Amino acid sequence: MGRKLILLLGATFFILHSLFFISCSEAQEHIAAAVNPEDSASVMTTYGVNTLISDSGVIKYRIVTERWDVNTVRQPSRWEFMKGVFFEQFDEQFHVQAFIQADTAWYFDQQRLWKLRGRVSIRNVKGLIYNSEELYWDGIKHEFYSTVFSRVVTPERTMEGTYFRSDEKMEHYVVSNSVGSFMAADMEGDEPQADTSNDSTDNEPLRPAPEKHRRY
Repeated sequence: MGRKLILLLGATFFILHSLFFISCSEAQEHIAAAVNPEDSASVMTTYGVNTLISDSGVIKYRIVTERWDVNTVRQPSRWEFMKGVFFEQFDEQFHVQAFIQADTAWYFDQQRLWKLRGRVSIRNVKGLIYNSEELYWDGIKHEFYSTVFSRVVTPERTMEGTYFRSDEKMEHYVVSNSVGSFMAADMEGDEPQADTSNDSTDNEPLRPAPEKHRRY
């Protein structure tokens, strides 16, 4: 009886040892793939935004948007407004000076540069209406510029062209490669700049290098 018990225990030990060896030999390490910067999640997502934005301690804008994402992982870091954005622009007395809207927008916070895309529209208190499919808003130089087809309508005239640049108040602007009815006094400023960017918002030259354009 004692011998049978010893044999039974020995067989059990052998079986357990074999199962343990097989389990160890087939074990695999499960490691998630590295996070792709383009797939990185936003550090902040806010819905139903209606907020005031100040510049140098003075309230300059109101932002209204359905969704606001802040992403500091992607380079350059940015705010994203993929559901559209609407701005009210104020003067020092908090009077509305202009309305700005776009289907999509990115704000590159380190460069202080806005990129507005898709049915971009600006209306100011003097009756100027601007429309384009893409517009940059430089917060350092305090100007707008675009290198795609743009249309400017004022109470006096209509202008269309493939290059546009203006101050933030839309009072002094340049239109080149243009057609339409306008006066020579409307063509102001230095030689325009050309945009070498593509549809991607990653690793693109945010402030295009100067390039001469033909004026009509």
